[in-house]
Amino acid sequence: MALLKDHEEVWMTGEELFHRPDLNPCELVNGRVVPTMPTGDEHADIESELGMRLRAYGKESKRGRAIGGEVGIYIRRDPDTVRAADIAFISSERDIKPRTKGYLEIAPELVVEILSPEDRIGKVREKLRDYFSAGVLVVWVVDPGLRRVQVYRSPTEVTVLDERQILIDEELLPGFSLPVEELFPR
Repeated sequence: MALLKDHEEVWMTGEELFHRPDLNPCELVNGRVVPTMPTGDEHADIESELGMRLRAYGKESKRGRAIGGEVGIYIRRDPDTVRAADIAFISSERDIKPRTKGYLEIAPELVVEILSPEDRIGKVREKLRDYFSAGVLVVWVVDPGLRRVQVYRSPTEVTVLDERQILIDEELLPGFSLPVEELFPR
């Protein structure tokens, strides 16, 4: 297994990265491989719960599909940027091309990022800018430490929901509803 050493820079395209699972977990930012950390137990629990709920919503409503597991999304090309989303929801309207084995070529409407203890606000803001520049409409940033969800409609327009509130988006996901407190394990 090839591991990246501290300060070692590796440059490649999204297609090359896809065929290098020995470098994972990582993202590609302007052609440069950026290592990421594997997620922890709490993060994985939240990702599974929210992913399951969004997937069930998509199937029942026939409005789209939810995918997870650090799904790679092309943000831009030449040099390539591929971001790894915890969860993405793609509407049936956008999801018209046959599925490929590689990273997503289309921007999902919704991306979910679950914060890990090592996440830094500057890096999170950079990811938000990337997602919106690619055509993502909404980003939910789940913060287990503060037990809240930040709903972004742009890199600067945010609504903060705490445990007493309900996560809904009638415009994007009509009929979807989830009490925020149900995201966080006790």
